[in-house]
Amino acid sequence: MTRVHTGTMTLAAASDGTMTAPAAERNLIPIMDALVPELPERGAFLELGSGTGQHVQALAAAAPHMTFHPTDPEPDRRAAIDARCHDLPNVRPARDLDAGVPRWADGLRAQAIYAANVLHLISDAELAVLLDEAAKALDRGGLLAFYGPFLRDGGPVSPSDDAFDAALREQDPAIGLKDVAMVETVLGTLGLSVRRVPMPANNLLVLARHDPRP
Repeated sequence: MTRVHTGTMTLAAASDGTMTAPAAERNLIPIMDALVPELPERGAFLELGSGTGQHVQALAAAAPHMTFHPTDPEPDRRAAIDARCHDLPNVRPARDLDAGVPRWADGLRAQAIYAANVLHLISDAELAVLLDEAAKALDRGGLLAFYGPFLRDGGPVSPSDDAFDAALREQDPAIGLKDVAMVETVLGTLGLSVRRVPMPANNLLVLARHDPRP
């Protein structure tokens, strides 16, 4: 899914096979502070578009009661994730999954599903698939979480977000920042209750939960 590479997604490769994204390092602590207390007591945690594996590594260390399943459609990213997380017993090998392709949720069940800085890199059609499939894969009472920049009321909230959105659309007119109200409306239609958590740099963490009733 991470088919667009921007300046903020520059990766540094190390001799041990890992990759590091400066942006992932900068936003890690605020995400951890907001997300870890919301996680279920146990179960499977599925990350979509895991990239370098920096987030799944930190989350798995902070939530040893859960089993983490990183994914990425790029083979080099999967290798880097496995290199980073090889000593964490609750992290499974990264799997090939493109969350913009229909039916990826077939046979999958998770108590938590997470994606960071993914939604603005996919088209509206791919977003619709991602949200629909994620809702299918999520267990009753489970948590769905999206982190990243969003439009509000149809527009960017800062000049830097405006420039970032324009740069994305120049590379591919089908992608760009998504309006958070639209995402929340779709999630509500899929039967999830939604709340948003403000994050640094005008970003948001969107949390959606499945109705725990059968």
